[in-house]
Amino acid sequence: MATRRVHSFTKTLGALRSTIAGPRDPLIQCLAPRLSRSMATETTLPRDANRSRDLIKQNAASPATPAVSELIPTTVQTTIYHFPSMEPLRFESYSAKHLHMPLRRDLLHRAVVFEGDFTRQGTASTKTRWEIHGSHRKIRPQKGTGKSRLGTRQSPMLKGGSKVFGPRPRDFATALPRKIYDIAWRTALSYRYRKGELVVCENGAEIEKGTGGYIKTILEHHGWGKGNGRTLFVTAAYRRHLDQALKEDSEYGKVLTMDDVDVKDLLEGTDRVVIEKKALDEVLAMHQSDLVGKMRS
Repeated sequence: MATRRVHSFTKTLGALRSTIAGPRDPLIQCLAPRLSRSMATETTLPRDANRSRDLIKQNAASPATPAVSELIPTTVQTTIYHFPSMEPLRFESYSAKHLHMPLRRDLLHRAVVFEGDFTRQGTASTKTRWEIHGSHRKIRPQKGTGKSRLGTRQSPMLKGGSKVFGPRPRDFATALPRKIYDIAWRTALSYRYRKGELVVCENGAEIEKGTGGYIKTILEHHGWGKGNGRTLFVTAAYRRHLDQALKEDSEYGKVLTMDDVDVKDLLEGTDRVVIEKKALDEVLAMHQSDLVGKMRS
């Protein structure tokens, strides 16, 4: 009897709790306990509102992760070597906007096309009918001969006649903004620098006049032989012995002055660029028109 009373009391208490709590959500019933909680992080807010504002300002002033500008280097280091011994002498610092530019294939392509168009001579020429020597009278009557109709002997249908729509002297040069060309120049140097193919030497990179194969011995000693690709030497002035030696052994490389080198020379045909420090400094000074205004401001 006592057991029935206890069971009835328990059943009545459970019904009372269900009535107070309301109907249970079937969606919550089917979810696991770890997924039924809120997605927001539950924490207690500080009681002092001023202290809360101070914490927000402090976190904003000193973020946990550094800004993107702090991760980009502002200067880069390069080693200055002595040629031909290639003994390291010292370190030099250059701006990242000179030797650490991001690769822009579109600007490099535009610069190479601009240089190629500028070097085209455009001297091809053909004669019109008014430039060919001879009389301009009609060769034969229009009718009565049984032959085809002909005009003057300068007709393009006859041998020795003029050329229809032939080439005439013209200028193939295209326009390119100076700033874009300067950015392409520094991008080409940065491309070589990132790949470790830009070697900066002390001024006066010259060799002594020696027997045949002297430059060949030097390059093979430094691992720049024929099997390792050709080498481009960029000098501030004309180096007679170095130029003559590389002309004899042209399969090992070539030498150009800084006035003769172009963006295309820096990108193709060679596996490394050996440039004098003076030539590098003057080239960078000539191709920084997009930075002059920013430096002044």
